[in-house]
Amino acid sequence: MPYQAKTVATGADGDAFIAASPRPADGAALCALMRRISGLEPRMWGPTIVGFGVSSYDLAGGRQGEILAMGFAPRKASLVLYLKHAAGWDERLARLGRHGVGKSCLYISKLADVDAGVLEELVVAAWRETSLG
Repeated sequence: MPYQAKTVATGADGDAFIAASPRPADGAALCALMRRISGLEPRMWGPTIVGFGVSSYDLAGGRQGEILAMGFAPRKASLVLYLKHAAGWDERLARLGRHGVGKSCLYISKLADVDAGVLEELVVAAWRETSLG
C-alpha cells in the first residue's frame, strides 16, 4: 500500500477558519505575521492547521512527501506553532516569554504572554531555514 500523508493541503479558506476558531484575534495576528514574512497566502493543511509554503522530505524507497513549511493551529488551549528550528532557537526561546515546547511544536497560550519581537525573530529564522526563505 502506498504511503498516504495524514496532513495534506486542502482548498479550505484559512482566513475563514481563523475567524471561526477559538482564538480569532491571536490567530489573525499570527497569520498576518507569517503572511508578511513568507510573502504567501495561508493554506489549510488538514482541518485545523494554517500553513505557509511547502517543504519536501524524504521517505523510504526514494520517495518524497510534502508538508507545510511553517504554520500554526489556533487551538482552544493554545496556539500551536510549527516552525523549523534554526540557529539561535534556544537563545530566542529563553527571551520569548511564557511558552511550552514539544518535539516539533511551540505552544503559546496567548500572544500577550510573549515578546512580539522575539516571536518575529523565531518566525523569520524558521522561514529562512526552509528552502523557500
